[in-house]
Amino acid sequence: MERIKIDEPRWDQSTYQGRANHFFTTTNPLNLLCSDEELDKAKDIVVKYRKDGQLNGLTIGELWKAKHVYDSAFHPDTGDKMLIIGRMSAQVPCNMFITGCMMTFYRTTPAVVFWQWINQSFNAIVNYTNRSGNSPITNKQLGTSYALATSGALVTALGLNSLTKSMSPIIGRLVPFAAVAAANCVNIPLMRMHEIQKGITVSDENGNVLGESSIAAKWGITQVVLSRIGMASPGMVLPPLLMNYLDRKGFLKRFPWSAAPIQVTLCGVLLTFATPMCCALFPQKASISVDSLEPELQAKIRQSPTSPTVVYYNKGL
Repeated sequence: MERIKIDEPRWDQSTYQGRANHFFTTTNPLNLLCSDEELDKAKDIVVKYRKDGQLNGLTIGELWKAKHVYDSAFHPDTGDKMLIIGRMSAQVPCNMFITGCMMTFYRTTPAVVFWQWINQSFNAIVNYTNRSGNSPITNKQLGTSYALATSGALVTALGLNSLTKSMSPIIGRLVPFAAVAAANCVNIPLMRMHEIQKGITVSDENGNVLGESSIAAKWGITQVVLSRIGMASPGMVLPPLLMNYLDRKGFLKRFPWSAAPIQVTLCGVLLTFATPMCCALFPQKASISVDSLEPELQAKIRQSPTSPTVVYYNKGL
């Protein structure tokens, strides 16, 4: 039997459909129900297969199931078990609650401050957990990123709230989305500043490390920012439109208690699809032309007898 490429996703990652299939599997919230024992067993299966290529009584389906559980909980570069709320499988349950509450309680300053703080605290954990490779982040860098992203989100949210008081109610309902988008543009680059300064590991198609590139890091971080904003868009744009319609029809005046449950539930449904579909926008194993790298790294790579024209790196999530 031909050896299974266990270090690669099950589906073709050069196509959007293949990437979407992969992320629908790894972001499945049910993965959070796996115990530490089940996670360690899945890791043991994957590690053993990497070493000897033997199924050891397992079916191919069971091997891939173990690999999907492993991918959902362990960092792709370091192999370390990730914080449970920082895993992509925690995105839907955590974000549906946070996003629903941000869009329900957006009118008063204390509510805006509290929920933007909660959201940025969660984002900081996710960004730290899903950073690319062995990228050490100092406590100072972590604190600076967290403080600036939270401040950016609050300034955006409170500033837009004051500007939109005289505008259509639907504009005010979209303020939380603008705040989240602005914060993502601050939080992610700051959290991964070490990669921008020192570079991200680039390798050839066989995984041989060729050097570190800051340019590749910037491309990867840009892709992550865009996918995170895309991930938030459906759950933070469509529910406000529905709530504005229900408000105009008098439904929310008759049932004021229904606003939070409706928005949290709708966010959950939308995020279930938006999370994997936006994670799949760009390949996890991203590529960049050697011609686009730093001149010194280009020279180093071209000294190799089998000099590649394209190199690869883990863009992070």
